[in-house]
Amino acid sequence: MFFVLRQDSAIFLPGAQNQYRKKGGKYMKEEIQNKASQGYVTPYEFKGKLPWRQAVPLGLQHVLAMFVGNLTPILIITSACAAGGGAEEFAQIQVALLQNAMLVAGIVTLVQLFSVGPIGGQVPIIMGTSSGFIGVFQSVNTIMGGGILSYGAIMGASIVGGLFETVLGAFLKPLRRFFPAVVTGTVVMSIGLSLISVGVGSFGGGTSAKDYGSLENLLIALVVMVIILIFKHGTKGLASSSCILIGIVCGYIICAILPLFLSTTGVTADGVEYTKAWVLNWDKVAQASWFAVPQLMPVKPVFDLRAILPVGVMFIVTAVETVGDISGVTEGGMGREATDKELSGGIICDGLGSTFAAFFGVLPNTSFSQNVGLVTMTKIVNRTALAFGAVFLVLCGLLPKLAALVSIMPQSVLGGAAVIMFSSIVMSGIQLITSEKLTPRNMTIVSVALGLGYGMGSNTAVLAGLPQLVQLVFGGSGIVPAAFVAILLNVLMPKDEPVPAVESAEK
Repeated sequence: MFFVLRQDSAIFLPGAQNQYRKKGGKYMKEEIQNKASQGYVTPYEFKGKLPWRQAVPLGLQHVLAMFVGNLTPILIITSACAAGGGAEEFAQIQVALLQNAMLVAGIVTLVQLFSVGPIGGQVPIIMGTSSGFIGVFQSVNTIMGGGILSYGAIMGASIVGGLFETVLGAFLKPLRRFFPAVVTGTVVMSIGLSLISVGVGSFGGGTSAKDYGSLENLLIALVVMVIILIFKHGTKGLASSSCILIGIVCGYIICAILPLFLSTTGVTADGVEYTKAWVLNWDKVAQASWFAVPQLMPVKPVFDLRAILPVGVMFIVTAVETVGDISGVTEGGMGREATDKELSGGIICDGLGSTFAAFFGVLPNTSFSQNVGLVTMTKIVNRTALAFGAVFLVLCGLLPKLAALVSIMPQSVLGGAAVIMFSSIVMSGIQLITSEKLTPRNMTIVSVALGLGYGMGSNTAVLAGLPQLVQLVFGGSGIVPAAFVAILLNVLMPKDEPVPAVESAEK
């Protein structure tokens, strides 16, 4: 393998090991200088260039991991608002909103990776439309009476809430003491645990599919998972790093071939015919246009306190989740804790990114936990690779046909990769927690936070007697109550007393 010799380190170039062996262990000065002049680094280093042949597939697999999740919240909220009136108006702008969601995610990701002044943490994070706000937005829709007015109120609240989160990020340093490793590790574990059920849902073909849990869906997901594991642990270099992409591409191929041997339709118990979830909808790709100009402010923002107050609370929650996501990628991908600057810049990017998104009619843009799992699993943290993924998202926002090709991915194909990625987040949380001594105090914080906090969020019926705002904040997922309990216990529980030094036997 060629070594790019630097003053203080030797950096391995992918695929160079075989070349090195062929040369009998002798380096050629010209080749070393050539590689050094290019400035290439490994995919496991955050800064530095990667060759295109590496950066493109490594970045593309990040897009595939988050594409569906990036669009789903908009589909849910626009459908809920349209049910209250203005269905025709929403039908006209929904495509523009989905297009803008991809464009905004790509732009905000680039800012997060490279930073603009204090905006951006320079961490290997992919940004996307947050699903954490779905519950509170549905409540706002009910309060506002539905229709375009409701969606406008959601946009207005997102603009204000994003600015509020930006202020939180700017003053994060004095608040950092509330987020030691035991707290952030618990939050990261909660994020992973909350996503595992989502991954398993996709594994079965998607919970809304008529053939959810069918043998065909399960086998497709299982084959994709096996392919990923084979390439991850049975190969080296680019093939190992791109295992998620390879698995998903193989899943596409399998689903394209299956109609030659299996029926693409089924019949429900009521006798209604349906198309199976694993069938690729090529008509959607054919009907998509090649180019479309993004539309600014497709929905006029409306500023209403009834929407701003509950949404503002959720922006505090998403700031805590971002702390967990950034801690997850730095621990799982870089083997260290996140710095104050990374956390502050990341949260500021979260806030301003959400405000920026609202001007394009897009729901709040936050760090994507799905991609935290991908970083944790592959250890690929190079920002050049992630930047290619961000550029691909921007292209999807400008080229609907390209976006359509990705959007037809069967849920079972995504699920085969998602279960592995999301489980990896749990392991990152464990790594964070055990990075400090596992004292009885820390064990109590983790166990009570996960048991009471996450359990409460997972079983929302227990909150039925509490005010609606409390239900919205703590009942959306297990992440928020677990984080709240962990922070509270860390503040209230007495610190561990230092262990006295053991006197030597001579004394």
